[in-house]
Amino acid sequence: MKRAAVRAAGTRPPLTLALPALLAVAFLTLPLLGILVRTEWGELADHLRSPGTVEALKLSLVVSFWALGLSLLLGVPLAWLLARVPFPGKALVRSLVLLPMVLPPTVGGVALLLAFGRRGLLGPWLESTFGVVFPFHTSGAVIAATFVAMPFLVISLEGALGGLRPRYEETAASLGASPVRVFFTVTLPMVAPGLIAGAALTWARALGEFGATITFAGNLPGTTQTLPLQVYLLLQDEPEAATSVSLLLLAIAMGVLIALRGRWTGTPSDRRPRPAPESGPEEPAPVPPSPSATATAKDTERWALHADVTGFTRLTLDAGPGTTIAVVGPNGAGKTTLLRALLGLTPRAHADLRLGDEDVTALPPHRRHVAWVPQDGALFPHMSALANTAYGLRAQGVARAEARREARTWLDRLGVGPLAHRRPAQLSGGQAQRVALARALAARPRLLVLDEPLAALDQTTRAHVRHTLRTHLAGFGGVCLIVTHDPVEAVSLADRVLVLDEGRALQDAAPVEVTRHPRSPWVARMLGRNAWPGTATPEGLALDGGGALVATDPPPPGTPALAIVAPEAVSVHREKPEGSPRNVWPGTVREITASGSRLRVLITSDRAPDLVAEITPQSAAELGLADGVPVWTSVKATEATIVPL
Repeated sequence: MKRAAVRAAGTRPPLTLALPALLAVAFLTLPLLGILVRTEWGELADHLRSPGTVEALKLSLVVSFWALGLSLLLGVPLAWLLARVPFPGKALVRSLVLLPMVLPPTVGGVALLLAFGRRGLLGPWLESTFGVVFPFHTSGAVIAATFVAMPFLVISLEGALGGLRPRYEETAASLGASPVRVFFTVTLPMVAPGLIAGAALTWARALGEFGATITFAGNLPGTTQTLPLQVYLLLQDEPEAATSVSLLLLAIAMGVLIALRGRWTGTPSDRRPRPAPESGPEEPAPVPPSPSATATAKDTERWALHADVTGFTRLTLDAGPGTTIAVVGPNGAGKTTLLRALLGLTPRAHADLRLGDEDVTALPPHRRHVAWVPQDGALFPHMSALANTAYGLRAQGVARAEARREARTWLDRLGVGPLAHRRPAQLSGGQAQRVALARALAARPRLLVLDEPLAALDQTTRAHVRHTLRTHLAGFGGVCLIVTHDPVEAVSLADRVLVLDEGRALQDAAPVEVTRHPRSPWVARMLGRNAWPGTATPEGLALDGGGALVATDPPPPGTPALAIVAPEAVSVHREKPEGSPRNVWPGTVREITASGSRLRVLITSDRAPDLVAEITPQSAAELGLADGVPVWTSVKATEATIVPL
């Protein structure tokens, strides 16, 4: 109790802010209290049951629901356009859309008269062509209410769409869903809180509309006299009845606000998903039967790949059916741009793409048969694992029962069949990644692109999912591209490793060749090796970072090259070594980290580039190594590999 009191005292607001805030609350609350105090409670029921009030209420409900329907029909596409499509003058369009929120209602009514009245811009044409007259008609009240209320829907839904990551929609498109299907099956369900909030605010605003309605549609009982207009008339002759009707409108407005609970922009309520049952470490998925035992006719089709990529990423890529290519490189090298170019999702690069015998270059993403598994899986949170997996099949026109049957087969193949009924929030990281992979494979793609599919998993789960992925890629009839920063994934999953740097292909070779002779400093360091660029000399390499390296069999002098030295080939001494080493440099220990049963020691020097040595803990203890200790390092000429660039 004492601790709670201390906490409360520590968060006490300053009086100079609290007092004006309380005055503001009082200022806003006092008029509402006036309605409650002045209401004749004994006559409230009679006032609300009077024929004029009942008729006005019915008309208000008709007008407000029609206005809501028109706002949904027109405002939802408009919100999507403002949130998703860049175009010139977008800020101006948004300002025009939101203008009715700040425009005086009577000015809005005048504007509607000048647009749709009998002497307005469109009024004479509408009357002569269709016989439609809006002023002094119920349809005029609907138009007035829609004009002032629709911006509430647009601004709320646009905020929700802006907070939705496009990755979900792009993934749905890669599974074969058309833009319209994506919008109705993925986008709208995921922004439902924003849509509901906007719809509620729109309806409440339309129900309470007064100024634009009386100016544009008039105040005709049974035709345009809505409840707010009824209050205006009653206030002149029956103030007590006007107070009762005002209380009704106040109660409706307060009910809407309480139901929304502050979710003006579609922020989901603070409801935590039901967690997945606790379990131990994930077991590896069972190894499926051989592809011939379980494959369908679709599974046995084969598709080669040919792509000419231009733009930020520039390369030509050819691969036969069943090939898995690991795409590696530093951040900004163009890896994700390459994948998105193949998917047709980025203007930064363009891919002339042929899959099998079909040129899909001009086709939109949902017709390319290129399935994408993003780093986080991008499972649709409002669908179960089974519905997620069947999504691509349903988008391609497969009957519901058949799609679900095939989806369950894929979930069983990847060892997550018992989890088919769960939502993504109820799955562990490894389970979700298997479901995402099953969803992509079930969509019958010709090209499968995986963007760091295992990066978010812990080491144990990553090993199990890697085993599952390798098993199923062995029977895949198309081409698979995997972006990864993990050398184990690149070596264990891929038939080829494509090394990118600044959008160019530096190397495209078998994993063994890339491991032995990496042509990129980044790849060499990713593989745990020292990598120093330089220029070949008769004796070895003049290093770009200063110093020289003596090596056997250097390339011709003047050739740009990369020196590769394994950490275990670096010897560490406390005194300058004598004897055979040709490369000896002084340095200082800067960092010591554990790597399995050995230690990796970072050593800096002003006479050579930084290097990493790998030694045993016993050797480190004997040498007395610690941060800041001066040492000598040596590398034999035969231990340095020179790779021409």
